[in-house]
Amino acid sequence: MAVLAATTGGALSGPAAAEGGTPPGQVTFPTQCLAPQEAGIPPADGPTTARITVDDPAPQVGDTVTVTYQVLATPALNPIAGELPADALTPTGRIVLAGAQSGEVTVVGAKRNDPVPAGEPLPAVTMTGTFTVTAPGEITLAPGGYTLHTSHLLDLGTTCTAAGPSATPVSERLTATELPTANLRSVFLGAAYGRPGAKVKVTAAGFPPGATVTVAGRAGAAETADRETATADERGTALVELPVTDKATTAVIAYEGAAWSARRGSGPAAYTVIDAVPATPTPTPTPTPIAPPTGTRKVTVTVEPGALGMTQTGEDITLGAVPYGDGGAAPGRIGTVTVTDARGGPAGWSLIGKVTDFTGPGGIRIPGASLSWNPSCVAAEGSKSPCTPGSAGVVGPDGAVLASAPDAPLVGGTFTVDAAVTLQVPPYTPPGAYTAVLTLTLS
Repeated sequence: MAVLAATTGGALSGPAAAEGGTPPGQVTFPTQCLAPQEAGIPPADGPTTARITVDDPAPQVGDTVTVTYQVLATPALNPIAGELPADALTPTGRIVLAGAQSGEVTVVGAKRNDPVPAGEPLPAVTMTGTFTVTAPGEITLAPGGYTLHTSHLLDLGTTCTAAGPSATPVSERLTATELPTANLRSVFLGAAYGRPGAKVKVTAAGFPPGATVTVAGRAGAAETADRETATADERGTALVELPVTDKATTAVIAYEGAAWSARRGSGPAAYTVIDAVPATPTPTPTPTPIAPPTGTRKVTVTVEPGALGMTQTGEDITLGAVPYGDGGAAPGRIGTVTVTDARGGPAGWSLIGKVTDFTGPGGIRIPGASLSWNPSCVAAEGSKSPCTPGSAGVVGPDGAVLASAPDAPLVGGTFTVDAAVTLQVPPYTPPGAYTAVLTLTLS
């Protein structure tokens, strides 16, 4: 287990410039803009021209999407009697989500504008925000109300809302897909070998609470006669004492359902059945004094299988800083993980990682699904197994494979695993340190 920390800070970034022409997704809807009473001007009715864009039109569930709301033209007028100076206008607004996911997204823009003469319309503004995808399917985004806050002489906020009962038109659409989940079922043995009939303590973990878990012996791809069942507790763990009587058993597996499958079963844990070595009788000395007695002795040595384990260099992982406003990628590395497989059986192994959300000042969170990695794995010289790095992509709270070694007639070795990690920090994430926990599980 390792702790990851990311920091944000720096200068504000500028809003994106409006593109020329009529971009896709540009919509116009009737609005009424109300200036505060202090301004002494009547409501302004007229069309608002707006456009919404997203940084990822095809996200996965759990991804953070950055949205940009551009108000290209507004009926709102300069609320003060004189000229509004430059950089005195702060826009805020909301975007309405519908379809597979409903809700609102708050967007904020930088205080950046050219001077506005008295009585003239307020200028175009750009606002950004983020939301986390929670459901698969098509999600529509429509412009909602917005407020243009001026801070010169007086603090005045002009609020613009859609006129009439009809909803504002859809400006952008995205299609979200389910995030693939890793099979985190695993099995651990209290002993890696034993004589025929010995009971081995088996811990099967990562199963749905209440599931019926079958623990069985396996020889290659076939199950042996050794089998017991148990019910997973509220933590998804089943404890079994499995009598291993079949001398063909070379591994132990656990699964739910009628038969083992890659989706609903654990990888095999190596187990070796060791026959008792028969005692060799002592030969009777010959009484013949002429020739010295001769005899034979059987010399036996047992190569005992060891364990599967790992060590990690260091504990905490510190990611690079990103500037406030811009957001962006915070890079880093998880640090070297050394996997040692001394079991000597046919079972391979897998190393899986999962990460919690990043928590920062005031409880603000960056989703764990914003962390991705690019794993690497190297087998030491003389190792019997190859080492396969996991796929580059999202780590997230559901977990992803960091590295693995396949089943084979004889496996084992020492393997060096590492990964470059990147946390995508949304723009305008409040400055401060954000911390998450990365957990690595070897099975």
